[in-house]
Amino acid sequence: MAKRDYYEVLGIARGATAEEIKKAYRRKAKELHPDTNVGKPDSEAQFKEANEAYDVLKDADKKAAYDRFGHAAFDGGMGGGGGQRGGFQQHGDFASAFSDVFDDLFGDFMGGQRGGGQRQRAARGSDLRYNMRVTLEEAFTGVQKSVKVPTSVACSVCSGTGAEGGAEPVACPTCSGMGKVRAQQGFFTVERTCPTCSGLGQIIKNPCNTCHGSGRVEKERSLSVNIPAGVETGTRIRLAGEGDAGSRGGPSGDLYIFLEVAEHDLFKRDAQHLFCQVPVSITVAALGGDIEVPTIDGGRSRVKIPPGSQTGKQMRLRSKGMPALRGGGSGDMFIEMMVETPVNLTSRQKELLREFERLSEENNPASTNFFSKVKSFWDEMKG
Repeated sequence: MAKRDYYEVLGIARGATAEEIKKAYRRKAKELHPDTNVGKPDSEAQFKEANEAYDVLKDADKKAAYDRFGHAAFDGGMGGGGGQRGGFQQHGDFASAFSDVFDDLFGDFMGGQRGGGQRQRAARGSDLRYNMRVTLEEAFTGVQKSVKVPTSVACSVCSGTGAEGGAEPVACPTCSGMGKVRAQQGFFTVERTCPTCSGLGQIIKNPCNTCHGSGRVEKERSLSVNIPAGVETGTRIRLAGEGDAGSRGGPSGDLYIFLEVAEHDLFKRDAQHLFCQVPVSITVAALGGDIEVPTIDGGRSRVKIPPGSQTGKQMRLRSKGMPALRGGGSGDMFIEMMVETPVNLTSRQKELLREFERLSEENNPASTNFFSKVKSFWDEMKG
């Protein structure tokens, strides 16, 4: 049976670029993957066919030869025999074909090393988290805080290399500097972290006596953190490079400050708005009057209470709330009235209140309306 055209196998045009060829091959490899083609006997042959096509078209020289001579470029007499075609190994079984697919599809995520190249010995340090609590007043104005962070810093004795005297590490003999070792298990090639170098690809013959080869030592550092105005609980501040030092000279991680704004005795916060419950005497609520209320900036505002105000009535003080985190004005402050019932009355006060009650039977519309509904309810239940 005649071989299919390699471009047809991958579903691409002859003028396809190297990137288009690679994408087409990945798409075909995923489509023909054995895990998704259980019970389809033709998938293995199609998988090897796609792999063979990609082995030719991904190489510029082989692709040029194929474009000129077709399959004849790799038949006996034009490229050698003995299991070799055109200078590259012909895959004779499904396991070796899948191994190549594993390399092509996942090589980039494994550090791009397919030939035993050296891995970088340096590793980035870990990110750190610090929980900080600020007051509502500090969240309103912004504040600069000093924090002490226990973290890892580069060893000053070995300059972060991990080696005594700053000597250079050498390639790991177990993995030849790759940081990973491979083993064949049936159809699959399994790749594991090298047990000798823990994936670094290099080992230190004479570790530093101070940091024991890690290139880092534990130390408490004092940092100054600028907390901007308008922060809320959950706001995160990133300090680049202030996390753990990298191992063996690698870059440091970042420090993340997570903020919590403490509860306030007077104000409740909802995003940029503030709420304040203010007790008002029964006489002021009934007759009206002026009261002074506090504001978050430490000032005072005079609020006019209209006559006949009830508990729960709200009044707005514009732009007296919290500032927006990144500019854009401020929220409002809402005053919520709480009409206060007097306690510990004297005999004279009780006498005056009873007289007031007799004279104000028609001055309580809410009570009149409520008990009228209660009477109707009871009448209906009796009926």
